[in-house]
Amino acid sequence: MIYNLLYPLSSDISLFNVFRYITFRSVWALLTALLLTIVIGPAFIRLLKRIKCGQHIHEDVSAHMCKEGTPTMGGLLLGFSLLTAVFLWADLTNVYVWLAVFVFTGFGAIGFIDDYLKVVKKQNKGLSALGKMSLQLLVAGIAMFFLIQQPAYDTHLAFPFFKGLRPDLGWFYLPFAVLVIVGSSNAVNLTDGLDGLAIGPSIVAGACFVVFVYVSGHSEIAKYLQIPYMAGMGEVTVFCGALVGAGLGFLWFNAYPAQVFMGDVGSLSIGATLGFIAVLCKHELVLVIVGGLFVIETFSVILQVGYFKFTGGKRIFRMAPLHHHFELKGIPESKIITRFWILSILLGLFALSTLKLR
Repeated sequence: MIYNLLYPLSSDISLFNVFRYITFRSVWALLTALLLTIVIGPAFIRLLKRIKCGQHIHEDVSAHMCKEGTPTMGGLLLGFSLLTAVFLWADLTNVYVWLAVFVFTGFGAIGFIDDYLKVVKKQNKGLSALGKMSLQLLVAGIAMFFLIQQPAYDTHLAFPFFKGLRPDLGWFYLPFAVLVIVGSSNAVNLTDGLDGLAIGPSIVAGACFVVFVYVSGHSEIAKYLQIPYMAGMGEVTVFCGALVGAGLGFLWFNAYPAQVFMGDVGSLSIGATLGFIAVLCKHELVLVIVGGLFVIETFSVILQVGYFKFTGGKRIFRMAPLHHHFELKGIPESKIITRFWILSILLGLFALSTLKLR
């Protein structure tokens, strides 16, 4: 049986009673992931350069040709730090922690295959759209199947702002939740087009879910805020803390001008994890607010493609996703990134306010 590395000390040694507290372990999971990423980051980037694991830029984005060859697959660095922190600080007897780890690593594996094929082919095309989507649906479906089997979990859908509106979707909840996870994964992937653009809002979303998961897993706070309570879910707060810490550490190297890109191994795993955690703590619809920037980016692509086909070649934006539209309008990349970060912070604060607006 696999045991925790640090958590058992809370019962074995009185000095370590503080390890019983989720808040304490969440903070240290964040710090562990952050420091580990920053410490091993330079060596990891040198390794990517040595094995020629560089990004191939799409020819349509001429302004980014100077980034050709920048090391990619940086999501491996983020994932290593996150999982190390989780295994150190989380209670590994908690099934919800393991399900979050499964979603993160499962989608990370899909992204790794996609990135690897791009590097080998030396072009910006990896897995086929059908192949990637099929694997995503499989991983999300397995995770949700096991989640629904948990006695403490139910298939009710909670609506923000309406405390009494909680329809039971029954088994229809499974495909709905799978759609949330897969949609969130691809939304973050679409947003990952500028230096630090995807990881910044991901950190904000992760920080919001630290709060959502903790209060949803605390019986008294959940009752006071009139939100769904699920016993044992609070432990996932440690996972969320590690996600925030690993994201901050990765941003150290991914900030403009980026020394490394996260690749699909990072964006798909982060996006799917955010979607799964939203489903886990019954804030599926709030995810639309928390990840509003990802929604806007995705919606811009849907609008562009739909309008292009409907009008026979006309476009709404100069290029989609939306960040490329602003680039082609002449707005500096750093300014676009900063403004998008500000928008994501505002959306995150608004999402947190829904805890009280019921």
